[in-house]
Amino acid sequence: MKCAQAFIIKKRDREKLLQQRAFVIWFTGVSGSGKTTLANKLEKQLFRLKYLTYILDGDRLRKHLHKELSYTPEDRLENIRRNGQIARMFTDAGLITICAFMSGIEKGRKELRSLFLPGEFVEIYLDCPINVCRLRDPKGLYKKASSGKLQYLIGFDIPYESPKRPNIILDTSKIPPEECIRIIVKYLIEKKYLIRS
Repeated sequence: MKCAQAFIIKKRDREKLLQQRAFVIWFTGVSGSGKTTLANKLEKQLFRLKYLTYILDGDRLRKHLHKELSYTPEDRLENIRRNGQIARMFTDAGLITICAFMSGIEKGRKELRSLFLPGEFVEIYLDCPINVCRLRDPKGLYKKASSGKLQYLIGFDIPYESPKRPNIILDTSKIPPEECIRIIVKYLIEKKYLIRS
């Protein structure tokens, strides 16, 4: 069987055209920890700074691409595998890809990180206490899980496996969103993620 034909335009060519370094920012944390909120605020800030970004959000991808997947641990791992592959393609396209996925299983995150070269992946763990997330409950998931209408909710009947070595840890019960964004942008500048190629 013949190998697929190699692409002529490479990631570095796209980075040069866009005048930016391409990488993934991966927000992880339980439901209600602030992943989508911070992803949107970070994209707004990076857009202001003239960087080309795109948000990949767990709810949107499940609705449009992964409808057949359930919430069992096995399907959650497959969901993250697929999302990682999509993020990999966006990185190859030269974008700063901001991902907001619960991704609460360490095995899945380990496999995910292996898709990226050193310097292409920034993991941000939103370490918000579960009792605060249950009070926030923006999607009503904890309420559904409590009433028995939802199974396999990470942080409720499946434990969330905290990242072992995230790049940034933010307790969103104590740090307001604007300060979280300041911390993230400062890190990205100091570590030379935000550069003009």
